[in-house]
Amino acid sequence: MCAKRCRGDYSSEGWVSVAWVFISVGSNIEPEKNVAKAVRALADRVVLRAISTVYLNEPFDRVGDPPFYNCVIEIETNLPPDILKREVLERVEAELGRVRSEDKHAPRTIDLDIIVYVEGKGAGEGFSVVDSDIAKRAYLAVPLAEIAPSLVVGEDGRSAAEIALGFENHNMVSLFDYTKALRRSVFGG
Repeated sequence: MCAKRCRGDYSSEGWVSVAWVFISVGSNIEPEKNVAKAVRALADRVVLRAISTVYLNEPFDRVGDPPFYNCVIEIETNLPPDILKREVLERVEAELGRVRSEDKHAPRTIDLDIIVYVEGKGAGEGFSVVDSDIAKRAYLAVPLAEIAPSLVVGEDGRSAAEIALGFENHNMVSLFDYTKALRRSVFGG
């Protein structure tokens, strides 16, 4: 695997041209610690471009579970989605003690998911993968719109910002101080 910047062309089994990827980051087991650890671990493995505001929100459809810290990060990579998921995201999850069970919505130390993968920067270049849950979940749409407002992610051609407008009355709490400290720990300054 290639850390930081690698270039090249490769099939689904290897390198691709540069891709811009948006990854959701979530935790509801020691989230203050685990979200920061995960983002820093990813920054050591890929080119990290942006970190959205981190939000505190209640679990989706899970009354009684602890609240989540959620954010979206933007990375640049030349790994195809399957290898990025297996060799980077799942390894970071394992390092942070992620245990997968039959209950897909059980509390977790960390959850890292590719929500948008766009190969090539221009329209029509390469291919893209978009998670349809963006249009259904404020904790995906709102932070994505913050760092990529004009990115078209709706099946109907809507941008991230247009989708996020549908969640105007979300109950997520912006963790500004936490976000500022996280960005400083990753980007410096």
